[in-house]
Amino acid sequence: MKTIDLIPLYRRHAGFDGLSSLLDSTSSADSAELGAAPYNIEKTNENSYTVSLVAAGFAEDELDISVERDVLTVRGEKETDQMPEYIYQGIANRTLERRFSLAEHVEVMGARLEHGVLMIDLVKNVPEAMKARRIPINASNNVVAHDTGQQAVKAA
Repeated sequence: MKTIDLIPLYRRHAGFDGLSSLLDSTSSADSAELGAAPYNIEKTNENSYTVSLVAAGFAEDELDISVERDVLTVRGEKETDQMPEYIYQGIANRTLERRFSLAEHVEVMGARLEHGVLMIDLVKNVPEAMKARRIPINASNNVVAHDTGQQAVKAA
């Protein structure tokens, strides 16, 4: 059965507070068929997140994590030349692939594999120039100052 990759049509973002609704997969049956692993996204503090992805059966050297054009891609693939001859195989040996679109200014800080769970640490680094800032109100003289070097203009 031929499958069509609809991932570009469904944007998945990591780095926003409403992650749960943005990161839902189309269906669990399709995800299992495509080798997509289940995952969690945890907000560890105001600007940090951890993506936990099930990677049971994969060693560190069989996993590949890459970021290209704000898309985080996790791939896992077993080497087929080292597969034993099975009498019965109940555990599927398939590739793993999951993609996440990263929000603006979200960077991958690192990854670790613990007990079959791949954990990827993300940090949202918004530049100071883009952060919201508070503007004080000078009510004493209703004076508006300009940064152009001109004298302060008094409001009438």
